[in-house]
Amino acid sequence: MKTKVMTADEIIREWYVVDATNQVLGRLASEIAKIIIGKNKPSFSPNQDHGDYVIVVNADKVAVTGKKADQKTYFRHSTYPGGGKFRPFKKQLELDSSKIITDAVHGMVSKNVKGRAIMRKLFAYSGDVHPHAAQQPKVLSFDKK
Repeated sequence: MKTKVMTADEIIREWYVVDATNQVLGRLASEIAKIIIGKNKPSFSPNQDHGDYVIVVNADKVAVTGKKADQKTYFRHSTYPGGGKFRPFKKQLELDSSKIITDAVHGMVSKNVKGRAIMRKLFAYSGDVHPHAAQQPKVLSFDKK
Protein backbone atom coordinates (compact mmCIF):
# COMPACT_ATOMS: atom_id res chain seq x y z
CA MET A 1 0.00 0.00 0.00
CA LYS A 2 1.34 3.43 -0.90
CA THR A 3 1.12 6.54 1.18
CA LYS A 4 -0.73 9.36 -0.55
CA VAL A 5 1.18 12.65 -0.44
CA MET A 6 -1.17 15.57 -0.98
CA THR A 7 -0.27 18.46 -3.24
CA ALA A 8 -1.03 22.05 -2.30
CA ASP A 9 -4.03 22.06 -4.65
CA GLU A 10 -5.60 19.02 -2.97
CA ILE A 11 -5.55 20.48 0.55
CA ILE A 12 -9.03 21.60 1.58
CA ARG A 13 -9.16 24.44 4.11
CA GLU A 14 -12.17 25.18 6.29
CA TRP A 15 -13.09 28.29 8.29
CA TYR A 16 -14.06 27.94 11.95
CA VAL A 17 -15.26 30.47 14.50
CA VAL A 18 -14.48 29.92 18.20
CA ASP A 19 -16.08 31.77 21.10
CA ALA A 20 -13.47 32.38 23.83
CA THR A 21 -16.02 33.34 26.51
CA ASN A 22 -15.02 31.68 29.82
CA GLN A 23 -12.53 29.40 28.06
CA VAL A 24 -9.20 28.77 29.81
CA LEU A 25 -6.46 30.49 27.81
CA GLY A 26 -3.89 27.68 27.55
CA ARG A 27 -6.39 24.94 26.77
CA LEU A 28 -8.08 27.10 24.15
CA ALA A 29 -4.75 28.04 22.57
CA SER A 30 -3.60 24.43 22.30
CA GLU A 31 -6.83 23.39 20.56
CA ILE A 32 -6.59 26.34 18.16
CA ALA A 33 -2.94 25.51 17.45
CA LYS A 34 -3.87 21.94 16.49
CA ILE A 35 -6.43 23.23 14.01
CA ILE A 36 -4.32 25.92 12.32
CA ILE A 37 -1.34 23.54 12.08
CA GLY A 38 -3.57 20.81 10.65
CA LYS A 39 -2.82 18.06 13.17
CA ASN A 40 -6.53 17.23 13.41
CA LYS A 41 -6.58 15.96 9.82
CA PRO A 42 -5.64 12.42 8.76
CA SER A 43 -3.67 13.83 5.81
CA PHE A 44 -1.28 15.77 8.11
CA SER A 45 2.39 15.72 7.23
CA PRO A 46 4.96 17.85 9.08
CA ASN A 47 6.50 19.32 5.94
CA GLN A 48 3.20 20.74 4.60
CA ASP A 49 0.69 23.27 5.83
CA HIS A 50 -2.66 21.47 6.14
CA GLY A 51 -4.25 23.85 8.64
CA ASP A 52 -7.64 25.52 8.63
CA TYR A 53 -8.55 29.13 9.34
CA VAL A 54 -9.73 30.01 12.85
CA ILE A 55 -11.60 33.14 13.93
CA VAL A 56 -11.66 33.78 17.68
CA VAL A 57 -14.36 36.11 19.00
CA ASN A 58 -14.81 37.51 22.53
CA ALA A 59 -11.08 37.36 23.24
CA ASP A 60 -11.64 39.89 26.02
CA LYS A 61 -13.68 37.31 27.95
CA VAL A 62 -11.00 34.61 28.09
CA ALA A 63 -10.27 33.14 31.52
CA VAL A 64 -6.99 32.31 33.24
CA THR A 65 -6.54 30.03 36.22
CA GLY A 66 -4.75 30.55 39.51
CA LYS A 67 -2.92 33.84 40.06
CA LYS A 68 -2.13 34.38 36.38
CA ALA A 69 -4.45 37.39 36.15
CA ASP A 70 -2.18 39.17 38.65
CA GLN A 71 1.22 37.67 37.84
CA LYS A 72 1.32 37.04 34.07
CA THR A 73 3.16 39.68 32.01
CA TYR A 74 3.69 40.39 28.32
CA PHE A 75 7.09 41.57 27.09
CA ARG A 76 7.85 43.90 24.23
CA HIS A 77 11.00 45.72 23.20
CA SER A 78 11.55 49.04 21.45
CA THR A 79 14.81 47.75 19.82
CA TYR A 80 16.75 50.44 21.69
CA PRO A 81 19.17 49.48 24.48
CA GLY A 82 17.24 49.15 27.72
CA GLY A 83 13.96 49.36 25.82
CA GLY A 84 12.32 46.28 27.29
CA LYS A 85 8.83 46.84 28.66
CA PHE A 86 6.53 44.54 30.58
CA ARG A 87 2.76 44.81 30.58
CA PRO A 88 0.59 42.95 33.12
CA PHE A 89 -2.17 40.61 31.93
CA LYS A 90 -5.02 42.85 33.12
CA LYS A 91 -3.60 45.89 31.32
CA GLN A 92 -3.06 43.85 28.12
CA LEU A 93 -6.64 42.62 28.38
CA GLU A 94 -7.88 46.23 28.43
CA LEU A 95 -5.63 47.52 25.65
CA ASP A 96 -5.58 44.67 23.10
CA SER A 97 -7.16 41.41 24.17
CA SER A 98 -6.65 39.78 20.77
CA LYS A 99 -2.89 39.82 21.40
CA ILE A 100 -3.41 37.53 24.40
CA ILE A 101 -4.85 34.79 22.19
CA THR A 102 -2.33 35.42 19.42
CA ASP A 103 0.67 35.23 21.77
CA ALA A 104 -0.60 32.05 23.43
CA VAL A 105 -1.07 30.29 20.08
CA HIS A 106 2.22 31.67 18.71
CA GLY A 107 4.04 29.96 21.57
CA MET A 108 2.73 26.60 20.34
CA VAL A 109 3.65 27.02 16.66
CA SER A 110 7.10 26.49 15.16
CA LYS A 111 9.24 29.62 14.85
CA ASN A 112 10.16 29.52 11.16
CA VAL A 113 8.73 30.36 7.74
CA LYS A 114 6.08 27.66 8.01
CA GLY A 115 5.10 28.86 11.48
CA ARG A 116 4.63 32.42 10.26
CA ALA A 117 2.43 31.15 7.42
CA ILE A 118 0.41 29.15 9.95
CA MET A 119 -0.09 32.18 12.20
CA ARG A 120 -1.60 34.12 9.28
CA LYS A 121 -4.59 31.76 9.52
CA LEU A 122 -5.53 32.96 13.00
CA PHE A 123 -7.86 35.94 13.44
CA ALA A 124 -8.69 37.13 16.97
CA TYR A 125 -11.25 39.81 17.83
CA SER A 126 -12.24 41.24 21.19
CA GLY A 127 -15.94 41.58 20.41
CA ASP A 128 -18.74 39.47 18.97
CA VAL A 129 -18.45 40.66 15.39
CA HIS A 130 -15.86 39.73 12.77
CA PRO A 131 -15.46 40.69 9.10
CA HIS A 132 -15.28 37.08 7.83
CA ALA A 133 -18.97 36.32 7.34
CA ALA A 134 -18.44 35.81 3.59
CA GLN A 135 -16.29 32.73 4.32
CA GLN A 136 -19.27 31.10 6.12
CA PRO A 137 -17.29 29.83 9.12
CA LYS A 138 -18.53 26.82 11.05
CA VAL A 139 -19.02 27.19 14.80
CA LEU A 140 -16.47 25.17 16.72
CA SER A 141 -16.78 24.45 20.43
CA PHE A 142 -14.40 22.68 22.77
CA ASP A 143 -15.57 20.53 25.64
CA LYS A 144 -14.49 21.75 29.05
CA LYS A 145 -12.70 18.99 30.90
